Amino acid sequence: MIANQVKKHPKPHHQKLNKGDIAFNIVNYTVFLLITLACVFPFYYLFINTISSNELVSQGRIQLIPHQIHFENYVQVLKINGIFDALLVSVARTVLGTIWTVGGCAFLGYLVTKQEMWLRKLWYRLIVVTMYFSAGLIPWYLNLRNLGLVDNFWVYVIPGLVSPYNVILVKTFIEGLPGSLEESATLDGAGYTRVFVSVIFPLITPILATLCIFSAVGQWNSFTDTMMLMPSGNYYTLQYLLYKYQNEASSLAALVRTTQDSSAMANLATRQTSLSVQMTVAMVVTFPILLVYPFFQRYFVKGIMIGAVKG
Repeated sequence: MIANQVKKHPKPHHQKLNKGDIAFNIVNYTVFLLITLACVFPFYYLFINTISSNELVSQGRIQLIPHQIHFENYVQVLKINGIFDALLVSVARTVLGTIWTVGGCAFLGYLVTKQEMWLRKLWYRLIVVTMYFSAGLIPWYLNLRNLGLVDNFWVYVIPGLVSPYNVILVKTFIEGLPGSLEESATLDGAGYTRVFVSVIFPLITPILATLCIFSAVGQWNSFTDTMMLMPSGNYYTLQYLLYKYQNEASSLAALVRTTQDSSAMANLATRQTSLSVQMTVAMVVTFPILLVYPFFQRYFVKGIMIGAVKG
């Protein structure tokens, strides 16, 4: 029978590691374990200091293990006036800014791959040049002011429509896709927009997830634009409040203590200090982006590698 005539391939056997390979693996895993601990420990240290006795924290006695655990710091910090409005602004700018940036960079990256685009090389080079040259801070501010974007929420969203680095990633990724897919859609009468939405967009999901990470983290962590473009105090972000609180932690701690009842005031473990306020606000600001990042992490390496190497 045919099945009997087919030669069975021998099962692959694992190559036996020699002493040099074993030593290399031990060193390799040890180094990466130490790097992982170095990255994780600051967040762990910050968290245990926010849930430990504020008196012990101020004395520097909390190092590895929390003591006298409580969550009063989070309860009191979340009562700070304006913090939920700032949280709403941060979430809104992160979501809208990410959608705006990813959509704009993806479509522009697709357009500059079209040979028939008018002055394609010129426009692409002008986009890339902005990565290396800038008019400066003052012209940037004057331009946004003349456009009416100062003290305007959309200043967080509109200027980020095009990111040169993101356009390059998308362009390189699309150039690595089979051209026959787009040609078949074009023969059926589809235009550029329809081809992009129906054919290209579903195929570039890994690079789009990478752009989402870049944009979301950048939008969430940004605070300097708030400092320069919101002089009236409108649309403060959570990160800018953190910046203010870091500089005014002592007065803020006193303000928080006035909202605590007498029993909490009598307990030194939960009494607010400038250090406890700084650490708690920093944890509140950091925690949301830490939750979002792992969901996109599996696309990150694939998107960067495929988008960076053509062919």
